[in-house]
This record gives sequence, structure tokens and C-alpha cells, in this order.
Amino acid sequence: MKRTLISIGLIIAGLSNVYAADEVFNWSCQDSRQFKTSGSVEKIQLTWEARTYELKRENSLPGSLRYKNQATGHDLVVLGNKAMLFNIKTGTRLADFCQTAEMKSGKLPHLFADAEPFVQQ
Repeated sequence: MKRTLISIGLIIAGLSNVYAADEVFNWSCQDSRQFKTSGSVEKIQLTWEARTYELKRENSLPGSLRYKNQATGHDLVVLGNKAMLFNIKTGTRLADFCQTAEMKSGKLPHLFADAEPFVQQ
């Protein structure tokens, strides 16, 4: 009985991670721009202007996360208090000063939850 309960607990814990990775986060930016993200700290799905792109995590400066799709040029840089979306193929900034609702209330971006330690000052 005890073993069965432990197994069920592990299954439920595993399912909660699946749901967390599938959670969609809405980002609001300057100039009334918006985008959505879902996925994990290593690979996210970015929905921008009704199209979805897969972006993979790349090396970045300490205290930031960077996600790129080399084929499309989409480049998302996430800092502690904002994110910026670029298209590196065209050399344009698509969206600036983007935040989730949680970030607007002073919390760190959700993507930092499973990433390297980040020290907020």
C-alpha cells in the first residue's frame, strides 16, 4: 500500500511538470506589442503575430537568458525585469520592455525558475 502511494505521488509530480512546461505565459510590451511563450528553460515556443516559433536556449551573459531560432532569426533576451525580442536576420527590434504579469508585480521571469542561479539586487 505504502509503495503504491509513493508510486502514485511520483506520477502526479511528473504530470505537474508536464503541465508547467505547457503553461502559456503572456508578455506585454511597449507600443502595445504582445507575444506568448511556453515550454521549458531549454526550449521554448514563441507565438508572435499569430505564428509559433521554436527557440533554443543559447549561452548568454550572467543574469540573462537568451533563446534563438537561427532559421527565422527570432532572438529573445530575458533579463530580471524585462525581455526584448529581436530579429537578427533583419537587424530589427520587434518588441521592447516586455513583461509577464508576474514580472510587473516584481517577481523574476518564470524562465529563471529552472535556470542557473540569479541574484536579484
